[in-house]
Amino acid sequence: MPFILPPYAPPDFSEPCLAHAPTVVFEKVTHPGAAPENYHATSIYPEYLHMEQGKWQLLKESRMDCVVVREEGGGLFVREFRHLRPGDMVALGRRDDGEDGIFVHSEAFGFPPYMTEKFAFRTRITRETSFSIDYDELYDLLEHERHNGFVVWVLGPAAVFDWDAREAFAALVERGYVHGMLAGNALAVHDVEGALFGTALGQEIYSKRAAELGHYKHLDAINKIRTLGSVKEAIAKGIVRDGVMRAVTEKGIPYVLAGSIRDDGPLPEVTADVYAAQDSMRTLARRATTVIALATQLHAIATGNMVPSYVVTKNGSVRPVYFYSVDMSEFAVSKLTNRGSLTARSILTNVQDFIVTVERGLRRRFG
Repeated sequence: MPFILPPYAPPDFSEPCLAHAPTVVFEKVTHPGAAPENYHATSIYPEYLHMEQGKWQLLKESRMDCVVVREEGGGLFVREFRHLRPGDMVALGRRDDGEDGIFVHSEAFGFPPYMTEKFAFRTRITRETSFSIDYDELYDLLEHERHNGFVVWVLGPAAVFDWDAREAFAALVERGYVHGMLAGNALAVHDVEGALFGTALGQEIYSKRAAELGHYKHLDAINKIRTLGSVKEAIAKGIVRDGVMRAVTEKGIPYVLAGSIRDDGPLPEVTADVYAAQDSMRTLARRATTVIALATQLHAIATGNMVPSYVVTKNGSVRPVYFYSVDMSEFAVSKLTNRGSLTARSILTNVQDFIVTVERGLRRRFG
């Protein structure tokens, strides 16, 4: 059967605790980058603020651990602390049950019963867990999102360390299952290294044999791209002829490569300023309806902090944001489920096998 989004159930504002709730209080920012005392910190869930004339207003673009700013005209915007300016009006209140004019709606979607059961055996993700149904549900979700959503992939460099996985992900891009990409310098470097030399960190990506002077290969790749000016220029000149970076560049897929203290180079496309990178990631993440994070604990956690459990669509409806974490580490996938979102799913496996399986499964299921 076709994939169907779970229905959104808005709060019942006729309940006494909400019907008689006060309007939310706002206070001016006096110090740049600092909120007033008793500020309200946002969560991943849909949040409503009780405004003048008894209207409850939903935050349309949220993210956790930020504050709510009321701008001229009455619009509400979720803003990071560092972007606060003197004069900004910030919502106050630590109670989220309506007593401060703020209601956090943590039970908003009608998920199937098996996703909401409170007691069951083997609920913790381990290497013994069966993931067959997770793959089948992911296939249906991705096919739905290909036409109706915005799928952001968060990639660690392991995604391009294997010949088949690299080819499979490029195929996912070509077939329309990738709408945005978040990664670091290493993902792009080793993908380009694969295009130029057929290696990743000096090891051949098909045979796993060590290449002669292999420890130079990723540095040679960086040096070549920096000499040409950009990855995009290397693609345009036919020097980088395959791989993930070629696929997203030629398809016009937006991406952010966030810099790190550990980076070699970096490549010209990398955003070296961490806060500028975060802002760019946030811009892309706020468009996401599904996020799939592969073998990158830090990027997965960072993206998880930027993405709420819901999104308000262009037609005004509210739908969940699905977030998958795929990793060989139980710790990495557990960090995601600890967000508290029912849309967070984890698959414990080798990401290279995962990419190949997903591409093959989608092709077999939908052609």
